[in-house]
Parts: sequence; C-alpha cells; structure tokens
Amino acid sequence: MSILLSQMILLMALPALMIYACFSDLFTMRISNRLCLTVVGAFLVFALVATLPPLLVAWHLLAGLMVLIVSFSLFSFGWIGGGDAKFVAAVAVWFGFGQLWEFMAVSSILGGGLTLGLLMLRNHPIPQAMVRIGWINKLHDKRTGVPYGIALGVTGIMLLPFGMAWQIIV
Repeated sequence: MSILLSQMILLMALPALMIYACFSDLFTMRISNRLCLTVVGAFLVFALVATLPPLLVAWHLLAGLMVLIVSFSLFSFGWIGGGDAKFVAAVAVWFGFGQLWEFMAVSSILGGGLTLGLLMLRNHPIPQAMVRIGWINKLHDKRTGVPYGIALGVTGIMLLPFGMAWQIIV
C-alpha cells in the first residue's frame, strides 16, 4: 500500500471517530477513554506514516496536554463532563498549536448553539411518540448535561480539511 493511500486512510479515520463520538455522546452521554486514546493513537500512526518531524509531533502532543489540563480544570468545577474534557484534548492533538484557537473558537460557537437549543427544547414536553425512547428522555432531562462531544466532533470534521494533516497529503 502506498504511503499516500495510508495517509488518506488515516485521515478518514479521524472523521469516522468524530462521528462515532457524536453518536456515543448523543445516545449515552458518554465518551469512552478508549475512543479518546484511539483518536490520539490514530494521530501518532499518521505522524509515523507521514514521517512528521519528532519535534512537530511533540508540539502537537503538548497542545493536547495543555488542553487536557485546562479542560480537567473546567471538569473539576463541574462546568463540563469528563468525557468532553478528554475528548477535546484528544482532538486538539490533531490540530496542534497551529489551529488550536480556531478549533476552540468553532467548537465553542457550535457548543453554545447546541446548549441553547437543548435548553430551549427542555422547556417543552416530549412528544408522546418519543416518550418511551430512553436516550431522548435522558437528553430532555434538565438535570442532564449537554452532549458537548457533538460540537467537538463536528468541529473536528469541519476543520480537518484546513489542518496540517490534510495539507501534508495534498
């Protein structure tokens, strides 16, 4: 298999993982540790196949670590979920410092819209046809958080074509 094909396959893995995270968070309000580790692992494999310089890989990992420290601080205050804290850091590894601010800005805007929309929907009763659907009831519960992983995953997919990883192969 050619290196270009390997890189393309790896770049397609990220959107697939993002989509999986979106649905996982929507249906279960959970993003697993395994998924977060897989996102970081896919970056490391991509870096190896794309022969990224070790210093660049280290900078990307450092960006993810910094995001993890900040996001776990937010988690400790109860402002975001633990899965979201891990997931945002894992995705940040793919974007590194070069696109970190864009990633954070877009995910904040999308997450804010998601939060406001969900809060508005929670002020209305669930239609009778949907009352027996467990994940909808959980999502509608005002004591439940917001599946912010949806905003993070969508942002990851949106920004991937503008990121360093995509530009390496085109």
